[in-house]
Amino acid sequence: MNKIINSDALEALRTLPDSCCRTCITSPPYYGLRDYGADGQIGLEDTPDQYIENLARIFREVRRVLNDDGTLWVNIGDSYTQKNLNGIPWLLAFALRSDGWYLRSDIIWQKPNAMPESAKDRPTRVHEYIFLPSKSSRYYYDAEAVKEPAVGFYNAAPAGSAGTGKPNARRRGNSRTFRGGGAYTHDRAQNNSASVKRESHGLAPNESGKRNRRSVWTVATRPYKGAHFATYPEELVRPCILAGSRPGDTVLDPFAGSGTTGAVAAQEGRDFIGIEINPDYCEIIRQRLDACCQKGAKP
Repeated sequence: MNKIINSDALEALRTLPDSCCRTCITSPPYYGLRDYGADGQIGLEDTPDQYIENLARIFREVRRVLNDDGTLWVNIGDSYTQKNLNGIPWLLAFALRSDGWYLRSDIIWQKPNAMPESAKDRPTRVHEYIFLPSKSSRYYYDAEAVKEPAVGFYNAAPAGSAGTGKPNARRRGNSRTFRGGGAYTHDRAQNNSASVKRESHGLAPNESGKRNRRSVWTVATRPYKGAHFATYPEELVRPCILAGSRPGDTVLDPFAGSGTTGAVAAQEGRDFIGIEINPDYCEIIRQRLDACCQKGAKP
């Protein structure tokens, strides 16, 4: 089931029943970045505070329509006002937490092909944030579905890799070279001696050869033909859908844009509800979802 609603996000969300979606994966219009050609659009507010207030109002409705064990994955970038970095991502994160969301993780989307910048008085920004808030303290998260290949110390090959000559060899080095001299858990440090295999730091793979997904995701940006605005890539959305939902669950995107969330949801056998204020973009979404169906999305 795919449902595309051409409407203002807040108005459309108010028509949806309580607890009808498993997860919400979205990227709201960024503050002060571009005009999407629709009255009442998010992102053209006079101040960052007004922008955050409008987003928080929308995400309150998102929280209502999520299942009790539901999650929100929100991709958000930052912007400058008269040389000042606005801090938009963290303003939003703290506003969501104040509204009752459990702020579970901040994920860095690192872009290996980021656009160059003309600024000469600061580093070039090559990242955005994805925040993972949950509706409740206990929520659905499929860690197994998004595990990544385990690597050795300093990203060397996993233990027992070809060419090492030893079944458990890894790159030489002092394993107590983590910042602070140890791995810190709550108020105590754990010894990272060479004799201690710590999968959580990537020192050695576990039996499956995989480890828990890290909080830095390196994903190249990719344009989508027909969309004349920024889109996030499918491979950025896929881990969110796999971790945040089961096949047959409903995935929500209140700022559907070109329909990337919906396309990946269809590919992974999920239902989709997309809300988009611009009717031209709604047509792009429909065409994209039709293409997914023709190629044969997962049942």
